[in-house]
Amino acid sequence: MGLKGFVEGGIASIIAGCSTHPLDLIKVRMQLQGEAGAPNPAVQTARPALAFQSPSAAHIHVPPPRVGPLAVGIRIVQQDGAAALFSGVSATVLRQTLYSTTRMGLYDILKKRWTDPGTGNMPLTSKIGAGLLAGGIGAAVGNPADVAMVRMQADGRLPAAQRRNYKSVIDAISQMSKREGVTSLWRGSSLTVNRAMLVTASQLASYDQIKETILSKGLMKDGIGTHVTASFAAGFVASVASNPVDVIKTRVMNMKVEAGKEPPYSGAVDCAMKTVRAEGAMSLYKGFVPTISRQGPFTVVLFVTLEQVRKLLKDF
Repeated sequence: MGLKGFVEGGIASIIAGCSTHPLDLIKVRMQLQGEAGAPNPAVQTARPALAFQSPSAAHIHVPPPRVGPLAVGIRIVQQDGAAALFSGVSATVLRQTLYSTTRMGLYDILKKRWTDPGTGNMPLTSKIGAGLLAGGIGAAVGNPADVAMVRMQADGRLPAAQRRNYKSVIDAISQMSKREGVTSLWRGSSLTVNRAMLVTASQLASYDQIKETILSKGLMKDGIGTHVTASFAAGFVASVASNPVDVIKTRVMNMKVEAGKEPPYSGAVDCAMKTVRAEGAMSLYKGFVPTISRQGPFTVVLFVTLEQVRKLLKDF
């Protein structure tokens, strides 16, 4: 029975991850906006200096305008073609296979063990605890694929001469191991674990809780409508809880470490402080629109697919 939960969760996660990958790519590009030394993803041509501009004015730093998810997506297609929206999709498949299969399977095992036999329900605190534990373990297992995915998704925003040009997730992991050491594959792992714990606890626990509430109050019957409603609400809760950690995780994983030079960030706290100092506290919610735009559909596809896969495999 335990293995079945891993199989069901893995199939649903891979389908959900691949179908929403372009939204995840746009989210990563937006989270890197405004970072020191980063080109603007939509406006990369500098304005010509005006003839009447004073020498001192020429040195005033004017932050590039922030652009929305639609503009970022259009720019990616214009520059690199529609296929570029699926940059790093091989890493997404590997990440979902390692991370999501582990977290979904473990959560399923804990849910069965911690469910009250009398009522058939699991207390909300137990759901949250199961999500925190399952998410943390899953993230530790899947971190190399997570780092590779961020690198591959962010590559297209760099000037051609600075791109890493990874051919696949295996190539990305291989190059990182050779050039930056095996430990680089777990760069930002504490952030990945923290984010995964927040996402899994908020996403899985809220889905189960909202679904149970809808059914117990007789608001809707157990079917697609209930699954979509509960999963979209769960996606919103997960987005609000995880976005700040996600922004920091993306920046730490993507930072370029050059030999003999200080890394841009010494760690997660340093990255958070520098980001807030330079860009303001709301910068931790950069990419929130594509986060909820991606997390919502991802969670809906995940749970609707999961419920259907469970029906198909109920006799196994």
